[in-house]
Amino acid sequence: MTPTENITTQALLELHRTALAAMRAGRPMPLSTSVAFYAGTQGITVDSSETAFRDALTRDSEEAGALLRLWRKHLTDWDYAADATTDAWCAGTGARTDERRTAVFGLLGLESATRKLLEAEIPVNKHAGPVVISQEYTPWRGIGAPRGVDWYWPAYERYLRDTKGWSDETVADLGDAAERVVERLADPTSVETYQSKGLVVGYVQSGKTANFTGVMAKAIDAGYRLVIVLGGTLNLLRGQTQRRLDMELVGRENILRGTVETESDYADDRDWLRGRFIEHSGLPSERGGFDIERLTTRENDYKSLAQGIRALEIEKREKSLPLYDPRNLDRAAARLMVVKKNKTVLTKLVKDLKKISGLLGEIPTLIIDDESDEASVNTVNPRRSSNAERTAINEKLSELLSLLPRAQYVGYTATPFANVFIDPSDTADVFPKDFLISLSRPKGYMGVQDFHDLDPQVPEDERTFADSNELAFIRSIDASEEENDDLSLRHAMDMFVLTAAVKIFRETEDPLVPPETYRHHTMLVHESRLTADHRELKGRILRLWHESGYTSAAGHERLRELFDSDLLPVSRVRADGYAVPETFEKLVPYIGAATTRIGGDLNPVIVVNGDKDIESGEADFERRSIWKILLGGQKLSRGFTVEGLTVSYYRRRAGNASSMMQMGRWFGFREGYRDLVRLWIGRNETAGSKEFDLYEGFEAICRDEESFRAQLAQYSVLVDGRPQVTPAQVPPLVSQHLPWLKPTSPDKMYNARLVEVRSPGEWQEPTAYPTQPAALRHNVGLWTPILERLPAVPLRFSYEFDDTTRRHHVDAFAGLVPTETVLDVLSALKWHSGEQFAPHLAYLEEISKHSRQVDDWLVVAPQHATRRQQILLGDSCRSFSWFGVERRRDPLFGAISNPRHRAALLRVAGALPSCGDSATEQYVEERRGALALYPIVERRNAGSITPDGHIDPGKVVMAFAFVAPSAARGRSNQVVRFTTIDSSRADEAIISQ
Repeated sequence: MTPTENITTQALLELHRTALAAMRAGRPMPLSTSVAFYAGTQGITVDSSETAFRDALTRDSEEAGALLRLWRKHLTDWDYAADATTDAWCAGTGARTDERRTAVFGLLGLESATRKLLEAEIPVNKHAGPVVISQEYTPWRGIGAPRGVDWYWPAYERYLRDTKGWSDETVADLGDAAERVVERLADPTSVETYQSKGLVVGYVQSGKTANFTGVMAKAIDAGYRLVIVLGGTLNLLRGQTQRRLDMELVGRENILRGTVETESDYADDRDWLRGRFIEHSGLPSERGGFDIERLTTRENDYKSLAQGIRALEIEKREKSLPLYDPRNLDRAAARLMVVKKNKTVLTKLVKDLKKISGLLGEIPTLIIDDESDEASVNTVNPRRSSNAERTAINEKLSELLSLLPRAQYVGYTATPFANVFIDPSDTADVFPKDFLISLSRPKGYMGVQDFHDLDPQVPEDERTFADSNELAFIRSIDASEEENDDLSLRHAMDMFVLTAAVKIFRETEDPLVPPETYRHHTMLVHESRLTADHRELKGRILRLWHESGYTSAAGHERLRELFDSDLLPVSRVRADGYAVPETFEKLVPYIGAATTRIGGDLNPVIVVNGDKDIESGEADFERRSIWKILLGGQKLSRGFTVEGLTVSYYRRRAGNASSMMQMGRWFGFREGYRDLVRLWIGRNETAGSKEFDLYEGFEAICRDEESFRAQLAQYSVLVDGRPQVTPAQVPPLVSQHLPWLKPTSPDKMYNARLVEVRSPGEWQEPTAYPTQPAALRHNVGLWTPILERLPAVPLRFSYEFDDTTRRHHVDAFAGLVPTETVLDVLSALKWHSGEQFAPHLAYLEEISKHSRQVDDWLVVAPQHATRRQQILLGDSCRSFSWFGVERRRDPLFGAISNPRHRAALLRVAGALPSCGDSATEQYVEERRGALALYPIVERRNAGSITPDGHIDPGKVVMAFAFVAPSAARGRSNQVVRFTTIDSSRADEAIISQ
């Protein structure tokens, strides 16, 4: 017998490992009883107290560290366990809460001292989990013990921990997010068929592939036997996804399947040779599991199979039972294919599947659509033509889903706006009718927020490198300088060399840097999508490189200045503990090595654009270490991961937020060199007649994205345990913070409806007035009481601009009207197209009723300088000027107001600075808007005016323009919001707030 006080930490580790393994599949059980039982089977006597356990946890030894990691893993699993049933051990306690941890400790029967120690060493990870909007579903996943053969998910968990070095908390976060998806898929063994469709929203370059790999692992274990991954629209992206899944999920044995190593499609792959592909210790089917058979490889997309359809036919052990019966399903091999979103490829797949039509209804299938907002969404507007065909890829997706009634569709994207604009009633499309999941921002991720100072607490003139992301990471491209001597591009290249030297310095000097941290070091140059521009740009970069003199005295002096003014002060406050060379002299010995790694082969540039004449080298980050400048366009715009990206030089404008966000390759994980990241970006540039600021554009996208996620969070809260809404009932509102940057491309927004336009301090003129006499009389009747209360003596409002050459004025009857009165009128107006004014009305109601940012309105009725063109309005038959404006695009008017009327009213609303005009200034208040009324008599009705000015109000269009107070921004700074039209509920309000 071994006395308790002398038990070794190693023996205690083995006892706890065995005891906890027995509990893992279910509820926590009394620890002392479990440990005593397993100790007895080994002839070891243990004391009932936990003193030895606590002592072991506090020792400084390898075994003690392993014991702590063991407990961290199991406590994390219990912390994250979902409360799927009312009688579950964790019922009544939320995941990742102190209450859950208390429940776990209670079931384990731990002593108070042990609890305190574990709480101190392993605190509850309260990082917010994914946000889920979902239909109600029937739970079919067990607590900790899902049905099927638990094989690929445990293997993936081990791989993430042991090979990739992920923490237990990070692995648990991934597992939790993946479980939220899988539990909402149909039970693969169910007799009844159900086809769920969902969307998972991540961040650009934030690990979406890891999430859907986890989903695939869990789904395959549960019984899904055909997995189709749509891996983007480019061979580059498809191959990258195939390799990632082969390495982290499929595994070496499933790839080889009895062939020799040299015949593998990864025989020359560095990670394959170094043993970094997952291993199953033998073919899974020979060890109690089941195999994954690849129908595509790294180099080969899906091809029509040479021997008929044999490879897609799944053999059934019990011929009389359907494939989805567990007795067939749990031993059948899964089929995996990673296919490009290409019409030809998908046509081959659909054709082959039709050959096994008898089996299709029995195959539990999972379709993962990576970058699901690209190509997958139908962009043909069916309302334009009843015979309109679907777009090519969308049509093939629809065919796949119709052929496979047990198929589950899960789209993944970081830019979901196109997906949520899909008509929910279009059952053949891929609207996420069952669930919409927003992944939480991963730890260590650098996203848009890390490059902008959103809602800063420090005044702009007081910000430093330590508290300003813009100062630390953003460098402006001066367009005028670029035309002269590529000054900004030279600075960016110099920073690329300096940061390369710092990485080598850290490899050499910093013991905290793990091996392979700096395997890649890259710079991205993205100015255009045109290959002709790339050809010219490559020449410029090569010229600058060869003229740089990085090893000369002049080159060193230039680098020294950049080091002292930029790199060093940022790294001193942003290096997160990594080594920083305190002087340029300490960095000099590494500059030569840096330039050799980048341009030692006399070619520092890799062009990635498909142009074989100028492409140089391969951007294959798996096969070799890359320290290069990458230049490209479309191929680098979406999905493709630029490893080691440190310096970016970006000037390409996109027409919508989704495309622009996807170009942000500088987003991602930058462990070991966050402080070295720099982005040179276009500011205040001109395209044609329009000015735009790319940096401002990305900030607007960030605000749009956060608004979208906030909407998801708002609607995700359960009420009495049930969802408030489903994705189809309430498509999230999509915001637009910049007028020139729409959420997604116009052809993907045909099903979008504008629900709010926020226009503080902006002149707005509705034009969709009715034509029916009854509606016109109604509107005149609403406005005339306000007109009649205006003072009868006109005032002259003037505004003189700074250049003193322009002085605008308007003579008008004017008076103040309470905001409630104005809003009542605006809410009751009749329109030819109410949709035109409704978004403006939503904003005016928001600032008037909810945020109360407007007190009253200065209402003016502009008058002609002469007494010509007068009509009588109202019960008092008061005379007002009328305006002869015609409808430009029947029934819409063009411009209504005189531009010379606008400046003074813009000043009243606070949109222009003071010009000293007393008549105007007396009305200026922060919470006051301005509204101008224009009675319009169209040419065809002008003859109806009697000599004394009478006219039928049914022939008068009471038009108006307004300027809301410039400070009345509502509850956010967004410009517009969109939602989705559900054609099956055209007369219903989809959104209710």
